Amino acid sequence: MSKSITLKEKYPPGDFAIWIIIYVEFITFALLFLGYAFSRRLDVELFNGSQEILSQTSGFINTFILITSSYFVVKAVQNMKSMTKENYKEFNTKASRWLLFAIMCGVAFLVIKVTEFSHIFGLGINLSTNKFFMFYLLLTVFHFLHVLLGSGILFIIYKKTRIYGYTPDDYKGFETGASYWHMVDLLWIVLFPLVYIIR
Repeated sequence: MSKSITLKEKYPPGDFAIWIIIYVEFITFALLFLGYAFSRRLDVELFNGSQEILSQTSGFINTFILITSSYFVVKAVQNMKSMTKENYKEFNTKASRWLLFAIMCGVAFLVIKVTEFSHIFGLGINLSTNKFFMFYLLLTVFHFLHVLLGSGILFIIYKKTRIYGYTPDDYKGFETGASYWHMVDLLWIVLFPLVYIIR
């Protein structure tokens, strides 16, 4: 095996700036998660009672949707890494199909969350209802906005694949968008059991 390490192998995929953003986002959500866990310990009964109002079913469905979307994004990235100068158009087209599936998953997640928010707000619940719903709304609305932005990023990447905009020597932007989407997915995987499941 060659000891030489290419730039793609040595560093995280995508632009380095996105990793700074991802680390900042992780720190922000981690502080919110810790705040939630600490507040829950002080009033377990209130938190458990409030959780009963949430739909675990919609949470499970959205978890499945986001994990599936990440799989589609992984398949799209694999197509980018398989490109050669001779077949880059073909692999841009294949990647665009996987991205379209991922975008559809993102939209489905947003629709389900809007339905859930409508139910919650319809009950007269807001940030000042109690500490559980303060954290619930802060975490889920903040994450909702990340999914919205991530879906927009995937759509921009998708549009570029449609015009064969990525080549074997230039698909860093593709990996950058994919990395952001995986962050969104990972945050939900932590958020869902913490807010919806743990009693």
